[in-house]
Amino acid sequence: MKKYALGLFIMTAISLASCTSESEPADVSMVSAKPVADNVYELTKTQFTSSAMKLGKIEMTIFHEVVKANGMFDVPPENRATVSTYFGGTVKKIKLLPGEQISKGQLLFTLENPDFVEIQQDYLQAKGQLRFLKSDYERQQNLVKDNVTSQKKYLQAESDYMVTRVTLESLSKKLEMMGINPRSLSVENIRTTINIASPINGFVTEVNIARGAFLSPSQTAIAIVNTDHLHLELSIFEKDLPKVRIGQPINFKLQEGTAKAYKASVYLVNKTVDAESRTIGIHGHLSDEKMMSRFNPGMYVEADILTTSESRASLPEDALVEIDGQYYVLVLSSADTEGFSFEKKEVKTGAKNNGFAEILNPQDFKSSSQILIKGAFNIITE
Repeated sequence: MKKYALGLFIMTAISLASCTSESEPADVSMVSAKPVADNVYELTKTQFTSSAMKLGKIEMTIFHEVVKANGMFDVPPENRATVSTYFGGTVKKIKLLPGEQISKGQLLFTLENPDFVEIQQDYLQAKGQLRFLKSDYERQQNLVKDNVTSQKKYLQAESDYMVTRVTLESLSKKLEMMGINPRSLSVENIRTTINIASPINGFVTEVNIARGAFLSPSQTAIAIVNTDHLHLELSIFEKDLPKVRIGQPINFKLQEGTAKAYKASVYLVNKTVDAESRTIGIHGHLSDEKMMSRFNPGMYVEADILTTSESRASLPEDALVEIDGQYYVLVLSSADTEGFSFEKKEVKTGAKNNGFAEILNPQDFKSSSQILIKGAFNIITE
């Protein structure tokens, strides 16, 4: 029994030791390279792989000269509408909310006013009088030809007819402005209300009236915007105007906390400089019109107008390590089955663009030189 207990204890101890060994692997340093000589660093293959390092070469990259701009999304003037009326009245019916989508010709609200009845009454009366006055005018015209009536009576009949005709025509135009068809107006369908319809397709942005409120003539009741043709309205400084041309690409970002960039192009360049800000307006169109649904009028944007393009020798910015104002890279000097050897070399840098840095001294490197483009910072600054 004692032997059995002792054996069980030994087996348990061995089992625990085995589990501990498997759950605690040996610690492998990600990067612990130190210079083995002046400006020379060595890495094992394990260190290279575990740190996800990458090799690359000096390559030619397109660099753009950039003009900074800012502005917002907007729509053309014909895509905005402020709805008002030519005739005042009390709002009898309205069911609209900002953001609601509407169609051209859709009923927005209804106005009521006793004056609407009076205009319709005057029209029908003038229309009835015109028939009689026209008949009398034609009769007097025939009589004066036969010298049966006086010239005075003829002229009076002509005047009455023409005045009533003008009155009828003006009342007809008023009815059309009220949305009432004068040709179908009769005593039986005189009404006290008029309907106000939307002049364009779009979305309601403002509702400035309520049921029971009196709407004065020309007072803005509803504001509508059509977002089918969003564009960029940007501003650049006066000094940058000679660099900007129609057709140049634009990269822009929204103020939404993300780095996502969108593309557009210069469509128009304003010819007038703002006297106060000394800026000039730039009109830009989206490269992909399907993207319009992501944006709204009034959204603020920051943009880069790419004015000139030139191919230059470059490296990814991650390949560069700055030390006391100088930039260095690690150039692969040798490699074998056990690891890599790198030499630290100074580089002269110029412009930076889209994560790449221009290399001003590419002649100091062989075209076949392999450079550590990811992980150099951890080695040199270790």
